[in-house]
Amino acid sequence: MVGIKDVARRAGVSIGTVSNVVNRPHIVSPATRSRVLSVIEELGYVRDESARQLRAGRSRIMALLVLDLANPFFVDVARGAEQAAHDADLSVITCNSGQRVDREESYLSLLAEQRVRGLLLSPVDTSGAALETFRRSGIPYVFVDRKVPADEASSVSVDDLAGGELAGRHLLETGHRHVAFVNGPRILTQCRDREQGLRTALEGSGAELSVIETSELDVESGRDAGARLLGMSPRPTAVFCANDLLALGVLQAMVGAGVRVPDEMAIVGYDDIEFAGAAAVPLTSVRQPARRLGQTAAELLIAETADPENRPPHRSVVFKPELVVRASTQYRR
Repeated sequence: MVGIKDVARRAGVSIGTVSNVVNRPHIVSPATRSRVLSVIEELGYVRDESARQLRAGRSRIMALLVLDLANPFFVDVARGAEQAAHDADLSVITCNSGQRVDREESYLSLLAEQRVRGLLLSPVDTSGAALETFRRSGIPYVFVDRKVPADEASSVSVDDLAGGELAGRHLLETGHRHVAFVNGPRILTQCRDREQGLRTALEGSGAELSVIETSELDVESGRDAGARLLGMSPRPTAVFCANDLLALGVLQAMVGAGVRVPDEMAIVGYDDIEFAGAAAVPLTSVRQPARRLGQTAAELLIAETADPENRPPHRSVVFKPELVVRASTQYRR
């Protein structure tokens, strides 16, 4: 591997001169700069950015650790974070825990070792135990899609209690009195809050609620939940799903069984990913501003890492969800 010493030797200059050509070319004479650049091109020298950052004690790389990159919601979160980082001349590396605590712990350990500038985290382990070792590294972090007390860390989230209520009220208004909720892993705060919001909306209405829990928040789990719905007697007339991937799986199960959506089964999802509106029966969904979540979280982290000696106070930013009504629900009255 070609190093800076090789370039200096071939060009007949000092290591400091080569460094200046790479980092501060304006202070080097044109003739010397041209000679050094020719040698750099000839030898194929590439600056060791990680070593430079280690010496300076300032990395230009932030990390984003999300629950599931197979979910388009988190892809949009990543896009928002990357845009904010790009605007600040920084970069983002994205890691996927796959909703597994052991993988989350492994990534947190690795990112601490690599001394990233900061971390954007959508955690699996909401107890904070997996984060403990990383916290001792002193590297700043911001929670994404999860609200925490501001004295602990900055966070950017959506009011999932309100989102669950939006879905529940919509189903009541469209005449449904037997509703099912297809939930994901209850270890996730988002899943618990969406269920609680739904229960709040249905409270006192006389509506019956059935809950189906899944171990994953994906389409396959939604299909399995759909099969369980089909076997229920009496069968619910509407289902609210903890995310759009589950809802798409339920929709596939209903269509495959000849159940008419929304006439025999209304379906509401959560996130409003791009595929929700493009489904065979376009899905009603509770919209989260995914890109704004990622962008805002990255901006908070950038602000907290701009001056390590004078960090601003932590902030908690909470966005309001929005119900987007499409063909998968309809008025029954």
